[in-house]
Amino acid sequence: MALSKIQIQQIRDHLDNCKNPLFFFDDDQDGLCSFLQLYRYKREGKGIIVKTTPKLGTVFVKKVEECQPDKIFILDLAVVEQDFLDEMKAPVIWIDHHGPFERSNVRYFNPRISNWEDNHPTSYMCYQVAEQDLWLAAIGCVADWFIPPFIKDFQKEFPDLIEKPYEGPGDIIYNTKLGHLIRIFSFILKGKTNDAMKSIKVLTRIGSPYEILRQETAQGKFIYKRYEQTAKIYGPLREEAMKTAKKNGKLVLFTYKDDKTSFTSDLSNEMIYRHQDKIILVGREKNDEMKCSLRSSKIILPPIIEKCLVGLEGYGGGHEHACGLNIKTKDFEEFVRRFKGMV
Repeated sequence: MALSKIQIQQIRDHLDNCKNPLFFFDDDQDGLCSFLQLYRYKREGKGIIVKTTPKLGTVFVKKVEECQPDKIFILDLAVVEQDFLDEMKAPVIWIDHHGPFERSNVRYFNPRISNWEDNHPTSYMCYQVAEQDLWLAAIGCVADWFIPPFIKDFQKEFPDLIEKPYEGPGDIIYNTKLGHLIRIFSFILKGKTNDAMKSIKVLTRIGSPYEILRQETAQGKFIYKRYEQTAKIYGPLREEAMKTAKKNGKLVLFTYKDDKTSFTSDLSNEMIYRHQDKIILVGREKNDEMKCSLRSSKIILPPIIEKCLVGLEGYGGGHEHACGLNIKTKDFEEFVRRFKGMV
């Protein structure tokens, strides 16, 4: 169900009745496709990708003051601090499928408020609102490991993009042309924020997935070249991670050092798809922190992570079987020791 008809109309009204919206969105495909759909519907405003932190806090207040928006849309961000919301003078519309959380001074749209098990991605809800760009909605949903109700409509419109039979999202992600698009959308978000935003600006002008896959236009060629540059970095790292995943043991632990590019989510997703009987923990060491992605096809992760973090300097959480974790390097070994003992 996701959004009700009333909620869809409420969000649409918020979009229709503003002239300078500001969109904050998460730095994954679901967040990106959510932004693209609403921006392409409205054709006005500014987007800001939230890359440096998994939460929207007071550090972003200055960005709001610079843009002077008359509406603020927050898309696919799990945590929005009350301190940030308290500073907002323009109406804030938060569309998300994590949590849910108790907040004030915000219009909060989250299907989990009424049904905790409803996990329709944010890009699906944005498709309910915009009713256009089916291909963007499909990329965002399937990338979030969710087969949307409109998948048959997508296959009718783009029959060659899901060209093989599938049982679940992983089969689409790793075995089809739609999956190739999903990886492209992930890889263009890597690296510096300015570089990611350049790619996102180009995406706002692309009307078809074939512009990218077939490199039919200058915009499509730009996106594909950016993807190829990142893929060269990812390839060797993937090979190393897959070798680690083949080793015996219930928990697969793979860590690497890189202060520029995060592939923890990409690696952990592919590792769990190919080794569904295992628990995956991929960590990237940056400065004095370990930035991690955890995956399991069977174990519910958030409560275990919460218990393992007691007394340690870090934070984590997310979906039942897919979580993020940021922890100080000095506490990482202890976290892993506790985690092994609980899984």
